[in-house]
Amino acid sequence: MAEAIVIAVDGPSGVGKGELTKRLASALDYELLDSGAIYRVLGYAVRKAGLALFDEESVVQEAKLLNLSFECLDDGVHVLLNGEDVSSEIRTEEAGNNASKVAAYPSVRMALLQRQREFLKEPGLIADGRDMGTVVFPKANVKLFLDASAEVRANRRMLQLQQKGKEADYQKVLAEIKERDDRDRNRPVAPLKPADDALVIDTSDMTIEEVYKTACDYIFKKTGIRI
Repeated sequence: MAEAIVIAVDGPSGVGKGELTKRLASALDYELLDSGAIYRVLGYAVRKAGLALFDEESVVQEAKLLNLSFECLDDGVHVLLNGEDVSSEIRTEEAGNNASKVAAYPSVRMALLQRQREFLKEPGLIADGRDMGTVVFPKANVKLFLDASAEVRANRRMLQLQQKGKEADYQKVLAEIKERDDRDRNRPVAPLKPADDALVIDTSDMTIEEVYKTACDYIFKKTGIRI
């Protein structure tokens, strides 16, 4: 039997990874790994337990005990922690910043590495993250890296917040995005960067349909699988 296919999709927040990977997983009937959600859930679990994000040893222990799963529903991918849907709680700016902080610990990344690899099942896996193609699945069949300017991503985030009836300050959102980018791109272990053999897609001026078509064409080129 053929080995399971891995399609790794990396990049910073706000570039369209979530929508792209959800569409690919649905079209191919593959498992979906949202690794960013894992770190968001970990940050949330640490805070909920009353622990400090700077206490690396405590964060590692939480990482080892983390019990989470993903559920693809019509309205998107839901994240369950100990069977409880925490999707809305982990999609805030604070949760994103907390995720970036706990993800910077090498010991935490090591604790979660095997857990992420266990999501790979036949016929295949769509892996969404920041180091899927460089560290977690370095032999992935297809590697994509989505990117966009910080300003475009801040505007997208503002639109998301407005659609949810929430107010936000553009300059603050932009500053948080730049701060997180700097932390993710310059951390000593598994920094955010394209794999050498990844297709880099700048989504700044692209619709999700254009991004999806570009990804599908490349997947066909690399694997012969037509979507």
